[in-house]
Amino acid sequence: MDDMILTALDRASAPGRFREKGYIAGVLYGDGIASSIPVKFQEESLKKIVAKHGTHAKVRIAYGNDQKTGFIKEVQRNPVTWVTTHIDVQIVSKTEIIKMQLPIYYKGENLLSAKELRVQPIFTVVDVSGKMDSMPDSIEVDVSAKELGDTITRKDFSLDPQITVNDKEDEIYGSIVHLKAFGTTAAVAEEEVKAEA
Repeated sequence: MDDMILTALDRASAPGRFREKGYIAGVLYGDGIASSIPVKFQEESLKKIVAKHGTHAKVRIAYGNDQKTGFIKEVQRNPVTWVTTHIDVQIVSKTEIIKMQLPIYYKGENLLSAKELRVQPIFTVVDVSGKMDSMPDSIEVDVSAKELGDTITRKDFSLDPQITVNDKEDEIYGSIVHLKAFGTTAAVAEEEVKAEA
């Protein structure tokens, strides 16, 4: 989890919107924090974590001489540019029950490609709840043995028994489809564009 350590630095409370080049404004709140603490995070570090682990990533916060465990609760973005402007990080104890959205990652896709198949995602995250110390950073699904028409369901998840999936029991997160279906669709669309021109 070393790649998920965010350093939080104090920022001066001031009226108006916080803007400092290279930093993103945020707040820390939750376990062991009497009132929310206005902080700033290095933009580059935050971008890497969100890109790899999603907007609800579990993180370790280095603040002062201490490290705390928490997760990104909310990411605010500019509605026009979609640039991140503010994040909220909730600090939790390791035994606290939390709700999170975990990103789904697939392994074995190269073996699917060899069979001219691929994963067609329907949902990219899973709603779960459980103790913080049992919460994984993501859900990894092995699709190497999947065949055409197979689906991805909670039965494909290898989760700690203490983690509960909050989605519908029969939720389908993805399906295995033929690569040619995508190629054909793209080719048809391209021909339609040429015809219209």
